[in-house]
Amino acid sequence: MEAWKRVEFIIEKEGLNKNSFSKAIGISNNVTITRIINEHRTPSRATCEKIVSAFPAYNLEWLLTGEGNMLTDAPSQTYHSNARPVDDLSYMNVPVIHIKAQCGYLAGYGDTEYIDTLPTMPVIVDKTYHGKYRIFEAEGDSMDDNSRLAICDGDKVLAREVRRDLWLPKLHINDWYFVIVHRTNGISIKQITAQDDKGNITCHSLNELFNDYTVNLDDVVEIYNVIKVVERNMRL
Repeated sequence: MEAWKRVEFIIEKEGLNKNSFSKAIGISNNVTITRIINEHRTPSRATCEKIVSAFPAYNLEWLLTGEGNMLTDAPSQTYHSNARPVDDLSYMNVPVIHIKAQCGYLAGYGDTEYIDTLPTMPVIVDKTYHGKYRIFEAEGDSMDDNSRLAICDGDKVLAREVRRDLWLPKLHINDWYFVIVHRTNGISIKQITAQDDKGNITCHSLNELFNDYTVNLDDVVEIYNVIKVVERNMRL
């Protein structure tokens, strides 16, 4: 395994992309890591030292030369995926899908290089998170019923992907709001109130001015649980 491939291996093992990995090791942009991976360059010793400083489970000698054990005897870290410790907390650098970028996301959601181009937002977390995360910007007031559980126009919500193999026989519809990425209808944030054995889900808006509608899961490319609102504009 070549040196650039070892760097790529660590990125994938930690569940990161080039952008979040660069920030995790203290590099302000992803140019260095992108060139190493895309152009098959040998990373400098300084870069390798930054990597093992941020991820001490990996052996510097192995990263530099491919010799020795991949892992050191360093204690396992409290973070996983794209979270890293900051004092007693951790944060994730999460890709943000703004309203204006949602059409592009429908075309590129499965393309790692496209995801790497998205802006990110650091989100403080107080536990170990697993899986794939996105931040979606809400559009419109369909989920705004003036309650404390409302999602308002312009809110940014942290969402965790629900793997496709977990969609059937039934989603956990009583526990979460959902971000639904539809092949043709775009991205929406809804409460799912019903699901039948044919994969039809009933999408419900909190705002009573909006009617319920049905979507078949065959027409959906991604589903996310809404974890929390991470940004809200309080302008009057």
